[in-house]
Amino acid sequence: MEPQLTRRDLIKTAGIAAAGLAISGSLPSYASAVADRLPRAPRRVLRVAHLTDMHIQPERKAGDGMATCWRHLAGQPDKPDLVLTGGDTVMDSFDADEARTRTQWDLWSRVRRDECGFQVESALGNHDVWGWNRKKARTTGEEARYGKKWACEMFGLDRPYRSFDRAGWHFVILDSVYPDGDGYTGRLDDEQFAWLESDLKAVPAATPVLVLSHIPILSASVLMEWAKVVDGEWRSPGSLMHTDAHRFRDLFLAHRNVKVCISGHLHLVERAEYNGVTYLCNGAVCGAWWKGRHRECDNGYAMMNLNDDGSFESEYITYGWQAQP
Repeated sequence: MEPQLTRRDLIKTAGIAAAGLAISGSLPSYASAVADRLPRAPRRVLRVAHLTDMHIQPERKAGDGMATCWRHLAGQPDKPDLVLTGGDTVMDSFDADEARTRTQWDLWSRVRRDECGFQVESALGNHDVWGWNRKKARTTGEEARYGKKWACEMFGLDRPYRSFDRAGWHFVILDSVYPDGDGYTGRLDDEQFAWLESDLKAVPAATPVLVLSHIPILSASVLMEWAKVVDGEWRSPGSLMHTDAHRFRDLFLAHRNVKVCISGHLHLVERAEYNGVTYLCNGAVCGAWWKGRHRECDNGYAMMNLNDDGSFESEYITYGWQAQP
């Protein structure tokens, strides 16, 4: 195997050779050849903001808090090219009746119209699903906007999962919320998983992929914060992390260009690395549902730089909102 030179070795070699070759006039061509072998610094191609778990509601001045977040984002000296919202847009429509659900979505729409000047792509969260708890929401399941239809209408979507390309990256937006009686669990149905397999298969191997879901595909925080030891075994609710995480593991092993999966749902900031994929849980715009900090997580959002080589940087940014009565 040919020995691999480090950058320091190449620079040192170039310096020694330069002394001998300068006399013969060969320095420029040699220096060019050395420069071609030096690692090139990644170039940023896209700046993305990830706002998740807004939980907008009339109470606690949540509308003002959301407006403050949009203004903070707009005031960034290095503004995003794209905004991803990660679900739980409204406080709750899962258990809410039609009037309460309409009030929340109307408030969201008004704040976004007045304060958001960015291109936005949105995922659905469990609280965006209308009326799955039929007893509390007083729904029958036959309503025109029942389930995910209302949120899809608000976001201008035909269905709650999709993909698109931007600046050399491939983006996948998933629907994490699977019905489970009057509740839900985190997973994809078979139709959506088959779509995901087909979608990733069609992406060139050199194209980096970012996956957005509401519920984390993989999380250490679920173990540390919510799991309990029962009969000597760790057990955690299926509503907090994808129960089909092993299917994702196997799929991502076949598609090494999947670089990062981002989520919300937990209202915590977390970074996990597994099998070459980074899993980021990016806090919550609402913090503790507009009551202040949730554990160690203040109200905030993530800013990400996506680079041409598939690398990225991510930072969680707080925007200074104080809990209101």
